[in-house]
Amino acid sequence: MSTPQLVLYEQELSRLAAVCASLQAGTDARAVILVDKNGQFIASHGDVTGFDTTSLASLTAGNMASTQGLAKLIGEAEFPSVFHEGKNESLLLSVVASQAILVVMFDQRTTLGLVRLRVKKAKPVLDSIFEAIDKKASMGRAQTPFAQITDDDIDNLFGR
Repeated sequence: MSTPQLVLYEQELSRLAAVCASLQAGTDARAVILVDKNGQFIASHGDVTGFDTTSLASLTAGNMASTQGLAKLIGEAEFPSVFHEGKNESLLLSVVASQAILVVMFDQRTTLGLVRLRVKKAKPVLDSIFEAIDKKASMGRAQTPFAQITDDDIDNLFGR
């Protein structure tokens, strides 16, 4: 199932980037990255040099989609976060506002407990930003002259 395309506005994008910066500083993580559920990069803060953020965003979305499939298979509504532990780097992936995935990349300079705590505190802030984005997008759709045009109208126009 496809997630609707996320429409971002400059003010909210700045706020999202600020939350990423605050979270990165508060956890001493290598990087904090925010991607949408379709695998599109939204914002980041920290050291993202040396790897392809486009691939990271896409793979993160795929990983979370398969994880949600596993959750449903065993009777869970969802797994809101996933932890991947590596020898040198670890990732905590966390669903935000049912629209995005927060990725915290960290190493031995910090702990999983601190990262989880700071993510838990950041999620309500991120949720409110995504709520504001949704409101703006809804208002924009309602004001467009194309809002009342249906698929049937288009089919009738082209004789289908």
